[in-house]
Amino acid sequence: MNYAEFLEAVGKRAGMPAAEAAKFVGATLTTLSEGVSGGEARHLATQVPEELRGYLHKDVDFAERLDLVEFLNEVGVRVGTDDERPVEGARAVLTTLREAVSPEELESLESELPKDIRQLLHPVGRGVGA
Repeated sequence: MNYAEFLEAVGKRAGMPAAEAAKFVGATLTTLSEGVSGGEARHLATQVPEELRGYLHKDVDFAERLDLVEFLNEVGVRVGTDDERPVEGARAVLTTLREAVSPEELESLESELPKDIRQLLHPVGRGVGA
């Protein structure tokens, strides 16, 4: 999946224009990188479009423990919104990420995330292409 396809998929899933989708991609991936180890962030970066790799850059190996509320608040702060958009935006980004990486990488990523955040990777009841 290339960068344009990634943004298009996020925008379609979240019902937002490409410019807004791009903001959510950056905010979500940056927040995600904080919640996983440096090694996991580096491995994940190798499987996303080159334009997204900088969001997964991490200088330390330490993973900050965030719950779902903290994760979504952080995404919202980075995007500059405090409404319901962070839920839809983050879900769209993580669902698209799930499709962009190998099954092995997805398993590795999920093993480092709290259960409540992992649920964003697997939306329920969203229909085909959710």
